[in-house]
Amino acid sequence: MLANMEHEIYRQIEETKLLPLYTATDLSCLDRLEEILVKNEVRFIEVTFRSNLALDAMKKLAQSGELIVGAGTVRTLKEAKDAVENGAKFIVSPAIVPDVIEYCIKNDIPVFPGTATPGDIQRATEYGIKVVKFFPADIYGGLKAINALSGPFYDVKFLPTGGINEDNFMEYVQNDHIVAVGGSFIISESAIQKDDGETADKTLKSLVDKIRA
Repeated sequence: MLANMEHEIYRQIEETKLLPLYTATDLSCLDRLEEILVKNEVRFIEVTFRSNLALDAMKKLAQSGELIVGAGTVRTLKEAKDAVENGAKFIVSPAIVPDVIEYCIKNDIPVFPGTATPGDIQRATEYGIKVVKFFPADIYGGLKAINALSGPFYDVKFLPTGGINEDNFMEYVQNDHIVAVGGSFIISESAIQKDDGETADKTLKSLVDKIRA
């Protein structure tokens, strides 16, 4: 069985261009997070398994149906299953994790496996996956590497994370080989806590405005 690359989420994420990576340590920020994302029409959120509140955060954010909630830093089959049970609609891994990929394909859940080398990308394509996470992008050569890898892997697109920020994200977004960029620079818990989300809202609006300009 191969990945369903016709899944609606792939198209939606390519239209949005931004995938916020969010680590939850304070659930009281989630209402404001959702409000800011919806207001700026960024309907995606990747909640990472980097805190013990990850599943609670996914469940809460998925309740309203306003956001497409995904799970990030998924390293085990149990994490993938737990995430889906708590409302995750897509899965992002830091590496190629066969158990996770096979579970997602079987259940028609988009999965973005982490890749950094030609070997990684080749393994992903053997599952029929044509959109891969490229991580950590800055350490592994950034756009230069993506452009080079896109030679042999001309039918693969990339979702880079790591080292992408407000200053350089447009270089990535404008590249034909990239579906979207991910990162905590898009919105973060600390930014929301700073002034009840005022700065976070302005930052996100600025990013979205640049993409639409």
